[in-house]
Amino acid sequence: MWEGFAGGFDSVMPRLALLDFWTCAEYIERMSRFSPLNWPVVRQIRGGDPFGRDVNTQSQKSKDKRGRIEEADRVVQSVCPYCAVGCSQRIYVKDDRVIQVEGDPDSPISRGRLCPKGSASEQLINSASRLTKIKYRAPYSTEWQELDEDTAMEMIADRYLEARRNGWQDIDDEGRRLNRTMGIAGLGGATLDNEENYLIKKLFTATGAIQVENQARI
Repeated sequence: MWEGFAGGFDSVMPRLALLDFWTCAEYIERMSRFSPLNWPVVRQIRGGDPFGRDVNTQSQKSKDKRGRIEEADRVVQSVCPYCAVGCSQRIYVKDDRVIQVEGDPDSPISRGRLCPKGSASEQLINSASRLTKIKYRAPYSTEWQELDEDTAMEMIADRYLEARRNGWQDIDDEGRRLNRTMGIAGLGGATLDNEENYLIKKLFTATGAIQVENQARI
């Protein structure tokens, strides 16, 4: 019956013995998982930890787990991009890619804490649906086209100046001096910090725009 195997009977038996060895080892390993000696309560009593406050309550699977931050090449300090609280973050980077975002315990503001949105910042950064290029759809068009940053900034500046010019008011109906434009309005959100709000207000005031608001819930 061994004629079909290269080398015959002598070459097959060591392989079968090795197979039996690994089968038995796997069986013993699996059975040890279900052994009463590995039950959490038994481990607590045997380890002198009856209240379950030590590592005895952990399974081997939990002990074998490792955090993603252990693989990071470097850690970068940052600030959460959402609300106006400005919680500090630690950005863990590996191969120039963000792998984890956690709270910074050294921050006097958040003291290492992050809300669910801040904790999910890594998903925002690495989301497959995140847009990383400037998209523009011309009026009446059904297709988006990519623009470089310089072209996009020029288009925004041209439209800003055009709206300012078209909505400009020198005087009101009673002849009082206005020097304002009603063609531009600004609405800020909670993610803007004090410095950004200062620059926005300075720009709008310099160009005669008076409709500037900020909504903390945006």
